[in-house]
Amino acid sequence: MSVLIMAGQLILGLSILVILHEFGHFIAARAFGIKVEKFYLFFDAWNVSLFKFKYKDVEYGIGWLPLGGYVKIAGMIDESMDTEQLAGPPQPWEFRAKPAWQRLIVMLGGIIVNIIVGIFIFWVLTIRFGETYTPNSEIKNGIVPGIIGQKMGLKAGDKIYAVNGKPVDKFEDLISSKVLLDKTVLNVQRGDKNIDITVPPTILNDLSDYGIDEFISRLPRSRFAIDSVAPRSGAFNAGLKRGDSVLAVNGKKVVYYDEMQALLKQNKGKKIDLSIKRDTALKQLTAQLTNEGVLGFTPKVVLPKDTTINYGFFAAIPVGATKAWGMFIDNAKGIGKIFTGQVKARKAISSPIGIAVMFGSHINWIRFWSLVGFLSMVLALTNLLPIPGLDGGHTVFLIIEMIKGKPLSDKFLERAQIVGFVLLISLMVFAFGNDIVKQVMKK
Repeated sequence: MSVLIMAGQLILGLSILVILHEFGHFIAARAFGIKVEKFYLFFDAWNVSLFKFKYKDVEYGIGWLPLGGYVKIAGMIDESMDTEQLAGPPQPWEFRAKPAWQRLIVMLGGIIVNIIVGIFIFWVLTIRFGETYTPNSEIKNGIVPGIIGQKMGLKAGDKIYAVNGKPVDKFEDLISSKVLLDKTVLNVQRGDKNIDITVPPTILNDLSDYGIDEFISRLPRSRFAIDSVAPRSGAFNAGLKRGDSVLAVNGKKVVYYDEMQALLKQNKGKKIDLSIKRDTALKQLTAQLTNEGVLGFTPKVVLPKDTTINYGFFAAIPVGATKAWGMFIDNAKGIGKIFTGQVKARKAISSPIGIAVMFGSHINWIRFWSLVGFLSMVLALTNLLPIPGLDGGHTVFLIIEMIKGKPLSDKFLERAQIVGFVLLISLMVFAFGNDIVKQVMKK
């Protein structure tokens, strides 16, 4: 059932974005009097479609090959590779008969719509939910670094008060693109000393392997008590109860939850001695850990107080636009890191399999629309890449035409389209294979 939910959210989210992207091309073409012959979600390879109908000389349908969608514009060499109509002279309603600037707007129409959609989604989410964050000043006990953070030199209890000398207002900013994608130096307070720790430019490779919580945990260093005990677990058999406070494990003092977690990992599969406080009484218990180091309880942690900023209808517009545009820029920086070799392609590129995992196995509409907004900006960026077959490739050829004063030959455009198609299929095969390997390795 969880797989069906992930697949359903993936199909719904991508279908919305593909339809809106192609609508951008469609509406721009119609605005300039260019004939549109087909409007398809997915590809009707070999003219096989799951559903289709005709309205005002346009064939609308759903293809069987779920690799995006397309609009077939008369007089244009596209992924359909239908060049028969190009044999005759240009007709006034064809793409090739229009001025280069009009054709450029048609090709950028899908990208423009995706950017507008991304901004709109984050604008609406901001109106509805505002911005909730944890003030960095409320992180009294410091951070909890994971494997990645520890390798960099961070320690539990460190307080990161600034990034590149600029004070940090929001705790969540410590795991944001501001830290992960730029040349970043963390300004850290450790006890009564201030030290600087540099974030390596290759950190995205480690994040792909371990996850963001292995850099800096979203849960700051916190005191805790036992909240609930799992039946038939080591905690249950030892006699732990809700409200108990763990004071020590095997004689080692425990104050914070991350200290408890570390000691449990060190004693996987072993029996441990627990010193606990129950009401005003002190007790000694013995518990058996699983081979994974699980004791079998849920903690009640003392969390810092969050702050929520609410925005009105118009005030939310720049906030939503900033979020959306920030995602566009972040992904552009990520692609740049791939080309410079700082990030391995197999660590950064995902197929629909990886995207489905991001949607999750439970329906959460806030997460769904946030991810759709994010993917809308990703779709805008990837389509802007100067690869033949993508909107960016067509855009480059049109700009060259505008500079030269004459169009590139149809033969050249046909060959470029084939090269682009091969590149995109190869990239898709790589992405699917990469995600399949990742999922297999997790099992």
